Amino acid sequence: MPVPSRILVIVGSVRPNRICPAVAEWVTSIGRAMLRAEFEIVDLRDWPLPMDGEPSIPATGDYRTGLTKAWSEKIASGDAIVFVSPQYNWGYPAVLKNALDHLYREWAGKPAMIVTYGGHGGNKCAAQLHQVLTGLKMKPVETMPGFTLSRARIEANSGEVEPETEFAEGRPMLEQAFGELGRG
Repeated sequence: MPVPSRILVIVGSVRPNRICPAVAEWVTSIGRAMLRAEFEIVDLRDWPLPMDGEPSIPATGDYRTGLTKAWSEKIASGDAIVFVSPQYNWGYPAVLKNALDHLYREWAGKPAMIVTYGGHGGNKCAAQLHQVLTGLKMKPVETMPGFTLSRARIEANSGEVEPETEFAEGRPMLEQAFGELGRG
C-alpha cells in the first residue's frame, strides 16, 4: 500500500464545550512533524449529515443529497484517515457513527488511525470503532493511542485542554501510531 500523501483528521464530537478540536490540532501537529503529507482537519460540526438521509444504501454510491455528495468527495480526497474521538458511555459518539454510515466505498482500503480520550482512556471506544472500520474495509493501524482525562477536567466541562502537557506520557504511543500510518 502506498504511503499516504493526504491525511484527513476527523473531529468526532460536536458537543458544546468539547475538547476534541484541541486534541485533533495537537494530533495533527505531531503528524505533520513526522510525515511528509498534507493534513486537513475535518470537523463533523461542519457536516450536519441527517440520520438516514439517503434513499439508497451507501454501498451503491447512489447519493441524492448535495451534502452527502460533498461528504463523499471530502472523504474520497483523503489517502488515510485519523479519527479523534471521545469515549461516550463506553462507545463513540453517534455523530461519528452517522458520518461513517453515510458512505461505504469512500472508506474502503484506506489506512486509518484511531485516537481516543476519556475518563478511562477511550479503549472501549477504540475497540468499537476498530470493529466498524474493519467492516468498512479500512485498514486500521495496530496502535490505538488513548488518553485519560482527569476527573477534574471532565467535571470542569470547560472545553479547554492542553493536550501537549496533559497527554505528554502518551505521546510515544501517538508517534508509534503515526509511524504505522506512514507506512501505508
